[in-house]
Amino acid sequence: QCTYLEIEQAERTHAVVLSRPAWLWGAEMGANEHGVCVGNEGVWTREPVGEDEALLGMDLVRLGLERGSSAREALEVIVALLERYGQGGSCKEEPVPFVYHNTFLLADRTEAWVLETAGRYWAAQQIREGSRNISNQLSIGREITAEHAGLRQRARSQGWWSGDGEFSFAEVFSLTHQPARMEAAKARYRAGKEMLQQHAGHITAETFMAILRDKDSGICVDSEGFRTAGSMVSVLPRDPALPCVHFFTATPDPSRSVFKPFVFVAGLKPVPQVRSPTFRDDPAKQIPRFQSTVDRRHELYRRHQAALELMERDQERGQKLLQTLRDLEKQGLEGMNALLGGTVAPRPEELADLFFDCVEAEMKFYA
Repeated sequence: QCTYLEIEQAERTHAVVLSRPAWLWGAEMGANEHGVCVGNEGVWTREPVGEDEALLGMDLVRLGLERGSSAREALEVIVALLERYGQGGSCKEEPVPFVYHNTFLLADRTEAWVLETAGRYWAAQQIREGSRNISNQLSIGREITAEHAGLRQRARSQGWWSGDGEFSFAEVFSLTHQPARMEAAKARYRAGKEMLQQHAGHITAETFMAILRDKDSGICVDSEGFRTAGSMVSVLPRDPALPCVHFFTATPDPSRSVFKPFVFVAGLKPVPQVRSPTFRDDPAKQIPRFQSTVDRRHELYRRHQAALELMERDQERGQKLLQTLRDLEKQGLEGMNALLGGTVAPRPEELADLFFDCVEAEMKFYA
């Protein structure tokens, strides 16, 4: 059972860790036990968006992670389900539908891909070197590695492409008049690209965290009723003897949140403080949907929100708290760097408690 649709079950699924809007089944980003990471963003294209309930892009993120043991396999899972079921339905927990199509970043220890969609159509680009970012717009031009079998025929039949010259997915399928939100995305996309290029050759987890916290570029969103809800940074070592480490904030606004490390090991300790409550008569599951609201904040979210309000009221105490949180994050990063650098041996029983312990420590500071 996905957010709106029920689809056939796979014979076996992989263990996943997900960062997701609490009301839906899918996820905005996550990882699986094989070191596959997937994240998505909304886009608007020449293909009309479907208000009819189908799979959400966020459902596809989760399905790709649950069913793909490599980035390429996750991509194949996503496009097969997209072609079969389509994408559509509201992506926001509000009575007025908010609908979009999706772009995805997929990576594992050895491969990285960008997958972009327009309705049931799609194009994918394998990223063989350097860095790559996405930001609420189509960005795959002529460098297409794989595509929907009917992609170019669709573009010709709609009069979007003459069939002459090289085919650029972004040029052909992008709207001629972009919504304001997509115009703003262009500046974000450029800024992300420039920041990654500045650090070319020596990008670390800290580099990504700093980029995700950048408010001037708009990458860290905190305006027009939108706020960056959760952030994730993953380190995927090429050496299979080393674990993949996934850092999650589990709270909004990364500039005022703590990235906490998570590693897949046997006997993981559950972390109820970052699990949202469930509701018997959930307004997201009742038809018509979203007719009432419920408080979905988990315990860490509540405490974090109270701390943010304190920061805004009392600048001095706020700065102190922020510094304490940064020190906590630094400890986690140093521990993980030692683990990945091979200077300390991984101890599974410690790693099983790692995320729980970090969340507990953060909760104590808020108390």
